[in-house]
Amino acid sequence: ITWKNYWIRGVLSIAMITSFFFMISMGPVALIFVMTIQIKCFQEIITIGYRVYRSYELPWFRTLSWYFLICVNYFFYGETLADYFGALVQKEEPLQFLARYHRFISFALYLAGFCMFVLSLVKKHYRLQFYMFGWTHVTLLIVVTQSHLVIQNLFEGMIWFIVPISIVISNDIFAYLCGFFFGRTPLIKLSPKKTWEGFIGGFFFTVIFGFILAYLLSQFQYFVCPVEFNSETNGFSVECEPSDIFVMQQYTLPSVVQSTLKWKSVNLYPYQIHSIFISSFASLIGPFGGFFASGFKRAFKIKDFASTIPGHGGIMDRFDCQYLMATFIHVYIGSFIRGPNPTKVLQQLMTLQPEQQLAIFHTLHSNLRERGLIAPTE
Repeated sequence: ITWKNYWIRGVLSIAMITSFFFMISMGPVALIFVMTIQIKCFQEIITIGYRVYRSYELPWFRTLSWYFLICVNYFFYGETLADYFGALVQKEEPLQFLARYHRFISFALYLAGFCMFVLSLVKKHYRLQFYMFGWTHVTLLIVVTQSHLVIQNLFEGMIWFIVPISIVISNDIFAYLCGFFFGRTPLIKLSPKKTWEGFIGGFFFTVIFGFILAYLLSQFQYFVCPVEFNSETNGFSVECEPSDIFVMQQYTLPSVVQSTLKWKSVNLYPYQIHSIFISSFASLIGPFGGFFASGFKRAFKIKDFASTIPGHGGIMDRFDCQYLMATFIHVYIGSFIRGPNPTKVLQQLMTLQPEQQLAIFHTLHSNLRERGLIAPTE
């Protein structure tokens, strides 16, 4: 039976990896399947709430849970539409209206759900209804917010999507193999099978894997260029002049390393150095997402979130660490990578009134002339 389980897990793991590469080959649009995964994760967690609290008979609650999911997705994906598809929004009159009043519409939709919840309250179910109201909102915070950050990372360049996901998967594999062959010392009571040997070995091999993967992907514009919408072709574009972190640089090695290896310098992509920090987070902090999920499942006496994938459990069982990683990558890009984006600034300028655009033009022209960047006019 054990070997049968290993066989099932192995075959389905290969199938999932193959599907992942197939989606990558289809380009950025196919990777919006993240939303499909998000919906499935939401359904798995909400179903646990229904089952644990025996809340199937609560009035309107199933409907309200999915209604709030739609509201939150409308808010987040509407923000993304306005940020990354400004040219498309400006061409369509209905989209202009929706973009301009997006936050008010989102708030009004949420208020409607809130009022529906209050109206659905019944005397014998007060406490249970508020339990489930909180359960729904915590699930939305964990699942929808994180999946939105995955999409944000994707638009910064597919490398920010592929490398983190691959690193988390590789850490899981390396930690399992090191623990299987060398594991002796238990790591944490929440996961009795986890060992210090697997944890440390997983860290070491994951850093190496991330370093090599970063080198391979940094060579291709398809992976490193931000994903942008081309209004002329009505399609996505991943062509650009690669930023400095994806251009090969020469680094001088410390004197101690020079005397040992007899090398004075090495040529690296700066992104490879960033990959070391990303791999370190995935190996040292990322597993705590899995530990959190294990604690959650133990609290409610369940083995897996669902049985969607035989031998692996539910979709949420495969993505418990990925969501934590997505948040880290988003914060990392915002703190250490992203600079002002001229395309977004231009999109915002195009939404202004003509007289406002002229005022900005004259101010910018005057400033550039004073700095000697353009010749003074007669």
